[in-house]
Amino acid sequence: MATIHLKQTTAATPEQVVAALTDFGPGRAELFGNSSAEFLKVHDRGADWADVTEGSGGIWERLRYDWSDPRRVVMTTTDSNIWGGASGHTYTLHRRPGGGTDLDVVVVREGRNLKGRVVGALLGTVGKGFLGKALGNTVKAIEARAGAPGGGRG
Repeated sequence: MATIHLKQTTAATPEQVVAALTDFGPGRAELFGNSSAEFLKVHDRGADWADVTEGSGGIWERLRYDWSDPRRVVMTTTDSNIWGGASGHTYTLHRRPGGGTDLDVVVVREGRNLKGRVVGALLGTVGKGFLGKALGNTVKAIEARAGAPGGGRG
């Protein structure tokens, strides 16, 4: 099982970040490179939760999104072709005193089959750089959508 911790700062507000994380409409792939329209399906949705399948490159997962806490978005994997167990993502948002948001992101990947275990092992070794770059791209896209000036990186 791989657990990857990422930190990022953005000029976007926590509300703008949550709005982007929970926007499952057209253009999602522009915010999240690992969410192609081919796999995207919203199964059900409430005021502060959603049941969504998404993925790309032949890897998909069904996630239970929960944003009932305005400072945290938890995405729990409920089904996947390679992920199982404790897999998911947690975004914790901290409002910056001068504006913007500090993001703490935890990604857990537990393989449910051989492919998942191999990909999980790779993520455990080189995944922080790969996922960190993807998070940086997402932050830039959120800032562009929100009209926020580029925030600090890292």
